[in-house]
Amino acid sequence: MKRDRDEVEEEGNEERNKRKMEIVWQTPAHPAQKQDYIFHNGKRHVRPYYFEFVSHVNKRWEGKTIVDLFAQEFRGRSRDYYVSAVKCGRIQVDGENIPVSYIVKRCQKISHFLHRHEPPVMAWDVEVLQNEPDVLTICKPASVPVHPCGQYRKNTVLGILQAEYGLAPLYPIHRLDRLVSGLLIVAKNPAKADIFRQHIEAGLVQKQYVAKVVGVFPDAEQVVDANIDYNAREGRSTAEVGISNGDTTLKGKAACTKFTRISTNGIYSIVLCEPVTGRTHQIRVHLQCTGHPIANDMLYLSDDVVSRSTLGTTADRAASLSGGSPETSCESHKEEYKYCSEDFSIDPMCTHCPNLAPNGYDGHEEGLWLHCVRYTGPEWVYECPYPDWASLT
Repeated sequence: MKRDRDEVEEEGNEERNKRKMEIVWQTPAHPAQKQDYIFHNGKRHVRPYYFEFVSHVNKRWEGKTIVDLFAQEFRGRSRDYYVSAVKCGRIQVDGENIPVSYIVKRCQKISHFLHRHEPPVMAWDVEVLQNEPDVLTICKPASVPVHPCGQYRKNTVLGILQAEYGLAPLYPIHRLDRLVSGLLIVAKNPAKADIFRQHIEAGLVQKQYVAKVVGVFPDAEQVVDANIDYNAREGRSTAEVGISNGDTTLKGKAACTKFTRISTNGIYSIVLCEPVTGRTHQIRVHLQCTGHPIANDMLYLSDDVVSRSTLGTTADRAASLSGGSPETSCESHKEEYKYCSEDFSIDPMCTHCPNLAPNGYDGHEEGLWLHCVRYTGPEWVYECPYPDWASLT
């Protein structure tokens, strides 16, 4: 019996709609793609996507109910949300649905399936400087983290390189903080990455940065030799100056940075920074020690900074909210994103929808006036152009 054409088309439409409604749960193995990004008001956003977060029950979690575990350990969502997530299978143990009263056991795999919203970054290009057989050099824009961390996965240098250039896997041989721009060296294979790391560990690599600082920096070379003590809870470092003796022990790790003035206009100075060691926020803290902090570094311009734990944000964002926005910030509040169904579908369980950015994102993006310009090692040199702000004319 011949089937009616309209009936066949209707069944085909139903099947297509069914496939459209199916949720595809991504894992870290899923590559970033060009269509994953939305550009709006000078920022690069990531289309929200479904993602499986995996953890394993440790000794401290053992014996808790699944709901108590999430409510106590992951406080970003309400207890009611976790109850609903367990009931509808968004939270599973060893790949199986479980009741809300389920008590977890040591080493079990816990999956939390979420509609993931990443924070936006500035929409500047990730520029490839050199593309050699074993090495890639990048001019990293400020605000973009190098590799997946925290809330960032696709909005990272590695994610963008994979999406826009098809470059993967890649192995960064050094790190740049999210707010720092400039030269990033990336190996294309583990063997080359190991060679670079051996050079770094042997002290054979010299690093150079430029910074724009407050005031007239001294003309003579300045050497700051002060321990760096990093407070992970507050996301901030302090410098410890002095000599350890039997009664007093300096906190932190030994750190040394050399500074040379390049130019000044009487208000700001451009300074060449050569860190001998590599501690967290070392250049930023050591410039603060000289009395010439980076001119838009709200975290180290003032001691009166609201705690990141009070604001529930990063240390740098907390500092910006405390002391005013740096000049390089994006005035994103001029035109806020309005939900469009063509951009992404709202998930009824999601606590971020219909917003594009995650809850807690304050709409402020910043970039420090600190830029990596040169790495030198045994028989190799890689450089990056100076940023526009390094010219004081």
